[in-house]
Amino acid sequence: MRYELVIFDNDGVLVDSEPLSNTILAAYLTELGHPTTYEDSLRDYMGAAVHRVHDLVRERTGQQLPADFDDILHSRVFAAFERELGPVEGVPEVLGKLVADGQPYCVASSGSHERIRVGHRKTGLDRWFAPAIVFSAQDVGRGKPAPDLFLHAADRMGTDPARCVVVEDSPLGVAAARAAGMDVYAFTAMTPAEKLQGATGYFSSMAELPELLA
Repeated sequence: MRYELVIFDNDGVLVDSEPLSNTILAAYLTELGHPTTYEDSLRDYMGAAVHRVHDLVRERTGQQLPADFDDILHSRVFAAFERELGPVEGVPEVLGKLVADGQPYCVASSGSHERIRVGHRKTGLDRWFAPAIVFSAQDVGRGKPAPDLFLHAADRMGTDPARCVVVEDSPLGVAAARAAGMDVYAFTAMTPAEKLQGATGYFSSMAELPELLA
């Protein structure tokens, strides 16, 4: 393969979590007096670490979110994961092919390590992702769209960023990959291609991905 490392985003790429988590986030912000629709949440927060929620609310309203906001949000999201979360269709087959081909890969997610672990355990994807190849925005100072997380993953995996490719589904993630000097293939199952400008290529089904990476 022409890439030495495939870096997967997690939410919306490996696990089908974006509808659940953004529904919960929008409802919780609205409950706290910051009216937010599901569409608002996708636009503003999809692909971002939770600190972006704090930053935007403070910027827009001058108010701080409650000190226990993260804990309550995560508890609600994790409970929904336990009830409903599944893998993105076709992901186990893609991972199986990468393993069969000897292609190194990892995950670099804006979510916390706990969120990644919960999602992977629930969906059965934990068999594909040992702790050594799981990277979170918790590991770096700035989340997406900054390139730090992807550069950190490449460094830990011993790979030149120019030889990495990222699989993403959010505008913030595409921007972060490009800022890291990496090719990026944008998954358009939830976000239309016109909102993922700057990607190296686009695909709407996981069945298309192996050919793009070859």
